[in-house]
Amino acid sequence: MKINWNYPTTIWLGEKRIQDLSQACKNLKIDKPLFVTDKDLINLKMVQDIILDLKIRFNQTQVYSNFAGNPVGENVEEGVDQFKKLGCDGVIAFGGGSGLDVGKAIAFMSGQSRPIWDFEDRGDYWKRANETNIAPIIAIPTTAGTGSETGRASAIINKKIGIKKIIFHPKILPSIVILDPNLTLDLSPRLTAATGMDALSHNIEAFCAPGFHPMADGIAIEGIKLIKNSLIKAFHNGKDLNARSEMLAAASMGSTAFQKGLGTIHSLSHPINAQFNVHHGLTNAIFMPYVLTFNKELIERRIIKICDYLELNKSFESFLDWILELRKELNIPHKLSDVVDTNKMNLDLLSKMALDDPSTPTNPKKMSIEDMKILYKHSISGKLF
Repeated sequence: MKINWNYPTTIWLGEKRIQDLSQACKNLKIDKPLFVTDKDLINLKMVQDIILDLKIRFNQTQVYSNFAGNPVGENVEEGVDQFKKLGCDGVIAFGGGSGLDVGKAIAFMSGQSRPIWDFEDRGDYWKRANETNIAPIIAIPTTAGTGSETGRASAIINKKIGIKKIIFHPKILPSIVILDPNLTLDLSPRLTAATGMDALSHNIEAFCAPGFHPMADGIAIEGIKLIKNSLIKAFHNGKDLNARSEMLAAASMGSTAFQKGLGTIHSLSHPINAQFNVHHGLTNAIFMPYVLTFNKELIERRIIKICDYLELNKSFESFLDWILELRKELNIPHKLSDVVDTNKMNLDLLSKMALDDPSTPTNPKKMSIEDMKILYKHSISGKLF
């Protein structure tokens, strides 16, 4: 299967589409690409082979990989310095959420004079940017989760204050996305589960976010169905190319849909990711049932529509049961206390960070700092609302 889409950007999906990377560079007139990936992926033979092929075709190809999961602002600054010193003219963002977010942020910040934090996703901060010198971006995900390849933002931690910030600009959206299921075949069951639940959280929160956006709703509900069809298959058989392809599509769809908005699943996750370096998809999976039940009175009708499309019993309870059973089969912990030392949690600080998160305003229920604290407490005890 080889398919090209053009929504919201150009997407090339299919087995071995990584072989089209050089053509993508040519299409975007990139002659000196900066290949951005994390310090773990850079050592894989698959990645070394891709870089070697690039260097044969573009002998001035450069590489930046000095970062890991949950990247910080200093990683972006270092990458921008390398981009400028070496005269690069485009970015290939390769990897999971960290590789894609850092690559996109480097391409964006290579044309800016202000600090990255001046472009946080608040109001019209994005209008502060100089749009003329944002480098072209090719995005190649190796996980099916964040959907950053079709997003207009990067999640970067401000290390000085310990808060994950969402950096936004419409032109951070990659120009070409390559979705090759072969690149995800070696993803472990643990990461397949966590990233898959991340994609599910994006689609569910987008569908339940208030507001009129029928295109986002349609994409989100189909993304949920693809995940229902394929996440368990990919978890148990990582070599299932069809399941891997459907999960890649669902992840890209989640990010496309959440231009409508996200919600408190993400608001609660971001502070934990920043403070305790826990995988974002894992925390989204843990918080999911607590937030769903907290929002029940305002989302029940929406959830029943999802049930109808997924051929589940048409009730909020049947959907919640599906989520709980899915997490159980994926070996996702039920409680936050299973992955975080709760003795080190400052609930007042975390709750304030969650309330201030840019995902909070589009939660179906208006949130208070006390609501955030209650949700953290429930996720620690394991008690649903």
